[in-house]
Amino acid sequence: MTTKHRIFTTPFASVYPFYITKAEKKGRTKAEVDAVIRWLTGYDQQGLEAQLEKQTDVETFFNESPGMNPSRALIKGVVCGVRVEDVEDPTMREIRYLDKLVDELAKGKAMDKILRS
Repeated sequence: MTTKHRIFTTPFASVYPFYITKAEKKGRTKAEVDAVIRWLTGYDQQGLEAQLEKQTDVETFFNESPGMNPSRALIKGVVCGVRVEDVEDPTMREIRYLDKLVDELAKGKAMDKILRS
């Protein structure tokens, strides 16, 4: 039996401020981070805030998402030295997709490009 990565049991609310900080340091906004999360997961703003309030762990946050965006398969590239499209574990791949989207936001990429429209 393999042990789960620590991130899976971490409350999403504990990770979320790091996404906000990373974006804000580069002149982006919390609203843009929320938009990226909503695009990826299908949560509406109320649903996202409810998950944050409930201290839902990262794995449950992704597993309970209303509908992962089918366009997320278009997210390619490297995050933390790992190519996102090569990540085997489905939940870890969703986490890496979100990491990559926030990276793109912080790098100043246009929202329509980030949201693969």
